[in-house]
Amino acid sequence: MSYLFTSESVSEGHPDKVCDAISDGVLDAIFSEDPNARVACETFVTTGLVVVGGEITTKAYIDVENVVRETIRRIGYTKAEYRFDADSCGVLNSIKSQSPDIAMGVDTGGAGDQGIMFGYACNQTPEYMPMPIVYAHKLVKKLADIRNKNPKLMPYLRPDAKSQVTIEYDDNNKPLRVDTVVISTQHDGGVKQSKIKKDVIENVIKKIIPAKYLDKNTIYHVNPTGNFEIGGPYGDTGLTGRKIIVDTYGGWAPHGGGAFSGKDPTKVDRSATYAARHVAKNIVASGLAKECLVQLAYAIGVAQPVSILVDTKGSGKIPDAEIAEIIHKEIDLTPKGIIERLKLRRPIYTKTAAYGHFGRNDKDFTWEQLDLVNVFKKYVKYK
Repeated sequence: MSYLFTSESVSEGHPDKVCDAISDGVLDAIFSEDPNARVACETFVTTGLVVVGGEITTKAYIDVENVVRETIRRIGYTKAEYRFDADSCGVLNSIKSQSPDIAMGVDTGGAGDQGIMFGYACNQTPEYMPMPIVYAHKLVKKLADIRNKNPKLMPYLRPDAKSQVTIEYDDNNKPLRVDTVVISTQHDGGVKQSKIKKDVIENVIKKIIPAKYLDKNTIYHVNPTGNFEIGGPYGDTGLTGRKIIVDTYGGWAPHGGGAFSGKDPTKVDRSATYAARHVAKNIVASGLAKECLVQLAYAIGVAQPVSILVDTKGSGKIPDAEIAEIIHKEIDLTPKGIIERLKLRRPIYTKTAAYGHFGRNDKDFTWEQLDLVNVFKKYVKYK
């Protein structure tokens, strides 16, 4: 019997994503001067105000206020009528240095905290990602591209937006069709909702989702409340790290609970989650499994993971426990090993802050590379 599964995404102008972008902007600014810095930067936004805090130890000097304002400007909050804009918002800076109790464990190569991290991959899409989250991201990215690159097409668009995609699957987890698409996009006043809906369906949905997945029964909800003029940090407060399911697999796979943005790679919340995705994707790409979930766990100050779990949902060519042993044998999953293999001490993080950390075709997303395929291919045994 078929079933439905839904994932959501949000645009770069969503209040939580504004915070993620600011936190990662601070991280990148510091890494541009001091790649060995320790950074844990959190951001809060509301009407007319940005608060930046956290623990940072670095030799670099950066102008935090300038990073905040330029990030907000790039996202598109540039008009006073938005009640939150780059030039007039207040910026409060409450950053201090990293705790020496934490530093003593990280300095020796240990993990920056305890925690569990998950990585996942499947063969549903060319990105080795679940289909609902792939299309959810692409829809809000398309809205942003129209607003930034082709504003005459839909000149009323504002930065805040959300999407939701429901896919119908068969019993074998094969995507059959798109059942429902929800898009809420912030807009200028005085625009008829009927025009917005028509424009969104024609210029966004049908440009992103292949026609073979859309049919006469597909449901479209565009701005279903009837109006979305008030948005961004004026409409809702935002916090760093509050969209962790959007950032990963859209709920299709588990999440360990730790957010990514604003954290340097000694924080395994970020680096080990990237590593787990890297390993899972290469396992699927190698043919060792059709889908793969990898769980890693760490103790603060300890370099090696305390556990490695593999779950291929019965699709593995060899037992899951054997795959876990292969990972332990072949892949260095210490924080130092992950950082070096994935080249994580670079200012690459601002672009991870919106539209997902995984399934992206970008050379700086090293955890998406298929450079471990040959490592796993040699273990493929056909049943």
